[in-house]
Amino acid sequence: MHIVDGALSNPVVIGGAVAAAGGIAVGLKSLDIDRIPTAGVLSASFFVASLIHVPIGPSSVHLILNGLAGLLLGWAAFPALFVGLLLQAVFFGFGGLTVLGVNAFNIAMPAVLAWMIFGRLIGRGSPVQGAIWGGLGGAFAIAATTLFVAVSLALTGDEFLPAAMLVFFAHIPVMVIEAVLTGFAVLLARKVKPELFLKGSSA
Repeated sequence: MHIVDGALSNPVVIGGAVAAAGGIAVGLKSLDIDRIPTAGVLSASFFVASLIHVPIGPSSVHLILNGLAGLLLGWAAFPALFVGLLLQAVFFGFGGLTVLGVNAFNIAMPAVLAWMIFGRLIGRGSPVQGAIWGGLGGAFAIAATTLFVAVSLALTGDEFLPAAMLVFFAHIPVMVIEAVLTGFAVLLARKVKPELFLKGSSA
């Protein structure tokens, strides 16, 4: 899901950087001190999960867990996921520094959208109902991320359209896996520490 350096046009790179900076600013403003440990754990989880790549055809896929980050953190998912992406770019060369803004926006904005759509539903009803909404939020975040990546590639040039389509279809299994993982994580959190989602829904 990482777009590499040199793949995008300058306007797309600049636009992504500006959008990511705006999201990070809003996220830092909404990140109260009580949720900093949660943000740190989710940033580390994203960092580790997305290091494990599974080859599919000419590309590869990996878990992202941005849906879970969004459901728990709201706008604060932006700085949490940005830190993970920055460390990956610096230490492992995933993505790159020039496209860091685009990658951060493509991954964090769907997380925020998942929170906006599903966040308030998770705290209602039984823990199982919350887990179902959480699973849908996890799958939605992956689907939206593939769409954002596809749009970034398509805005750069028509020659990237086949790659954009491949990104979506290659990540369908990831959507299913992330839905299951996010659903179980929400189920556990609803039973053990339900206030996490109450805070996430009011960020």
